[in-house]
Amino acid sequence: MKKEIIFSERSTSLRKNNSKELLITINPSNLEDIFIINRNSFKTEAIKKNDLLIKPNDYYMIINRGKEPIEINYSNDILHHQIIYNPYTYETSEKINLKPEQFIEKYDVPKDYIDTLPKWYSFKFTYSEYNLIFVRPEFGLSIQIHKNRNEFWEILDGKPIIINGNKVYYYVENGTKFQNQINTYHSVINPNKEVNKYIIIKERWNGKFDENDIKRIFNPNQYY
Repeated sequence: MKKEIIFSERSTSLRKNNSKELLITINPSNLEDIFIINRNSFKTEAIKKNDLLIKPNDYYMIINRGKEPIEINYSNDILHHQIIYNPYTYETSEKINLKPEQFIEKYDVPKDYIDTLPKWYSFKFTYSEYNLIFVRPEFGLSIQIHKNRNEFWEILDGKPIIINGNKVYYYVENGTKFQNQINTYHSVINPNKEVNKYIIIKERWNGKFDENDIKRIFNPNQYY
């Protein structure tokens, strides 16, 4: 495959390049309408043609933030590039929210939680001073920002891919900590293929915590 069409508010898969340098061109060539992951960089503005040059064995992904479809052309056939994460793997699947019983005993979840947030791709237990977040295999949370709080993440299990500001971190080890500052992009992707290999994150915050304090700039789970 040397070409694909990406509609508004959708993306390519996150792929890993092979041993050949890859050049990407966008048509129309308005680079203000895309976000790009290129290796460890998550770039959202001032994108130049050099940002579309993918070195051998590097990761890459294009997000269409414009209102019209874009045509993405690749200098090489990408058919055999490894797909690390496809946001639309389960797009046509039935959406059944996860249940607390799936986690409480298996993961020794403390039972003094005060609220839960069940979704079909993640589950959150809320405590007075922190959250426990579980992300399903082959799913990712939206890329988002908050205006009223900083968040502090500690990776407990699963080796996720983390977007933190303008950086991307791959297969993060347990115990690694991140600070998601106010008005900076952040997300977590679960690249695991095993059915029960959840990402587990302990989340703390300062500032005002409000579930409505969220702006999603790319939501892979908002299917149309």
